[in-house]
Amino acid sequence: MAEGSRKQLRSFVEVGRDSHFPIQNLPFGVFRRRGATGPPRPAVAIGDFALDLAAVSDAGLFDGPLLAGSPCFRQETLNMFLGMGRPAWKEARATLQRILSADESVLRDNEALRKKCIVPMSDIEMLLPITVGDYTDFFCSVHHARNCGFIFRGPQTPVNPNWFHLPIGYHGRASSVIISGTDIIRPRGQGHPTGDSQPYFGPSKKLDFELEMAAIVGPGNELGKPIDINDAEEHIFGLMIMNDWSARDIQAWETIPLGPFLGKSFSTTVSPWIVTMDALKPFACDAPKQEPEPLPYLAEKNHVNYDIPLEVWIKPKEQSEPSIVTKSNFKHLYWTLTQQLAHQTVNGCNLRPGDMFATGTLSGPEPESFGCLLELTWSGQKEIPVGNSTRKFLEDGDEVILTACCKGEDYNVGFGTCTGKVLPALP
Repeated sequence: MAEGSRKQLRSFVEVGRDSHFPIQNLPFGVFRRRGATGPPRPAVAIGDFALDLAAVSDAGLFDGPLLAGSPCFRQETLNMFLGMGRPAWKEARATLQRILSADESVLRDNEALRKKCIVPMSDIEMLLPITVGDYTDFFCSVHHARNCGFIFRGPQTPVNPNWFHLPIGYHGRASSVIISGTDIIRPRGQGHPTGDSQPYFGPSKKLDFELEMAAIVGPGNELGKPIDINDAEEHIFGLMIMNDWSARDIQAWETIPLGPFLGKSFSTTVSPWIVTMDALKPFACDAPKQEPEPLPYLAEKNHVNYDIPLEVWIKPKEQSEPSIVTKSNFKHLYWTLTQQLAHQTVNGCNLRPGDMFATGTLSGPEPESFGCLLELTWSGQKEIPVGNSTRKFLEDGDEVILTACCKGEDYNVGFGTCTGKVLPALP
């Protein structure tokens, strides 16, 4: 079914009006049935259900030229499917929208097949959907860069001159990328010495969240062969919400001269569902004008961002309900996803299916849109309200909930939630 008919698109699976997962979305993930011993299975989300793609494949419903007979949905991760590229992604999306549509009988009227393929979300456990080979963390929000510069260096040059010429990034730690719902043990490390004393060592006193999104790489590139900026979109499968937890005291002491290390590598949480770039197309918008003009290898014909409203909530252990602490939007990103990917490969660096690159903290221009506690509390100089308590940084027992949802005229394209609870440091 053509994307152009999205407003008429309706599934036979009942989907609530406020659901993040209507038939217009169909994000990809990997699940295991609760109590089951079998291997994990790829799925797409539809309303409050997961559509088991291995079962769909076993039933012969992927009948297009690229996916018929393919083992890609009988894998324990999505990496093989990611590597097949956009033609296979489009074929899968078209097939899934067709078999889930209210007008198609193949699943709707076959109760036995429907029970095999459609599983209530309440009966499943979501797993990390990809094997992350490499993870790059960029620093691409001008508002975040400016605020951090003010906090750490003062108002003279809050943003280094190179920032406006290239997407700044560093190599993150792939092994500690974890799925939403995994607890976070408060990290230990060194912090700034006070006066003439030795550096502090112990549990981080300035544990923070970072509101980010992560792009998932599809087909990669050969070592030594950069990806052209105008081809970069073909290499990006979709987006996830990311909380790149940060220990600000550890980070501040270690960052000069080589950048973040232990202050970031202890945990990075991602949401379970990857929302495809095809599903996000209706929410494309102009990216900010860049001054100075980027160098030719970063100058793109299609300079776009996406209108994705983002929120962060905190639920302290002593409170029954979470409280919202910030609202931002992906559209504030200065360097686009395609510019980030083209820059990463311009030196010949090879990307591989399932690699991940993150935007950096997605702060907006207003104080209530800042994307981390470092900015919201101005490095602990003030407190922010969280329900009937206050916070400078995260406390043990705090649960942090990130969410993102695009608002269409009569449907949403959402990401669900990305959550993690802070546990005390190990003794």
